[in-house]
Amino acid sequence: MPRLFRIRSRKDIRALLERGKRKRTILVEVFFAPSPAGFSRLGLIVPKHGRRIVERNLLKRRLREVARRHVLPALHERGASVDLLVRARREAYEAGFEDLSDALRNATEELCPDVS
Repeated sequence: MPRLFRIRSRKDIRALLERGKRKRTILVEVFFAPSPAGFSRLGLIVPKHGRRIVERNLLKRRLREVARRHVLPALHERGASVDLLVRARREAYEAGFEDLSDALRNATEELCPDVS
């Protein structure tokens, strides 16, 4: 995913955590707010939860891929300009790719009903 579409600054992440709408699922928490950039962006928070770096990187790659394939294109089709911040929960480490995909897409659809 290009850097342009990533939320990386501490200031942007903190703002999303404080003012964004939140949807909690078993695997992820999704924070959602209008984007000041004029296009949709994604940020990830993957806590260690006592896991090795290899497991953490695999989870980050899976979440990024779901966002790249499904979530961001759906937002773009709708003309939505939003920032999404995804925080992985402890249970996400045990989940497969399809489970993560379903959880992230469902949370996004509930926060932004216009996104399919």
